[in-house]
Amino acid sequence: MRFSIKRAGYCAVVFLFAASISFSLRAQTDVNTFKSYQLSSPRVAKAYAQYNESLRRDFQQKNLAYPPKEMYIRAFKAHNEMEVWVRNPDADTFTLFKQYKICALSGSLGPKRWEGDRQVPEGFYFISDFNPKSDFYLSLMLNYPNYSDLILGNKATPGGDIYIHGGCVTVGCMPMKDEGIQEIYTLCLAARFNGETNIPVHVFPVRFNKTGLNFLGREYADDTTRQRFWINLKAGYDYFEKHHTILPVMYNQEGKYIF
Repeated sequence: MRFSIKRAGYCAVVFLFAASISFSLRAQTDVNTFKSYQLSSPRVAKAYAQYNESLRRDFQQKNLAYPPKEMYIRAFKAHNEMEVWVRNPDADTFTLFKQYKICALSGSLGPKRWEGDRQVPEGFYFISDFNPKSDFYLSLMLNYPNYSDLILGNKATPGGDIYIHGGCVTVGCMPMKDEGIQEIYTLCLAARFNGETNIPVHVFPVRFNKTGLNFLGREYADDTTRQRFWINLKAGYDYFEKHHTILPVMYNQEGKYIF
């Protein structure tokens, strides 16, 4: 009986070890397939050849490991700015790598709530797809609508197809010039090739500092719905400002983000 228990335990360990190897090989195969597909696109191959080594040099100058193991993007609509933050493998916190210019925005401040409202979403997302054949040169798709958007927005037609892309035109996305999207696309690819499957993208109306809060309070004083929503977003913004780390995105049943 003792032998059987030991034998069973041994088999379980062997099974788990084999399953772990199988999962690792499958994950690596998936990455290799993804990489081959992306680099087979002339646009991606051109961007990667042009920016991969320059990004490596820029990272080295800031004592950041390249390719990044973990990166994070946050955008500020009122400022037309996008930041890229990177965390080294041996670090607990993110370091700002670079700011990019968003060259056009549609709609106004506030979240996207239905298809066709021309709004750029606000909230906590991640990159869900890399499109090498975009109508706007290259594009990175956000996982809009997320759970919060589905609860708080139009449940039948919340909209979709929200991207960071080139072309410098938009009806609800975050566009930049082609040179900018080539560099960001390459950087996101490098992180994806290095194992980061979901790159976080947080979109805010403003920087929630004194200036930004005064602006929102003055311009949207009577809009209690947006004010409540922004108070919720500010909790996530404040956590990152204090700790330079991000929390998993969680929600309650009312669609409110939980931190």
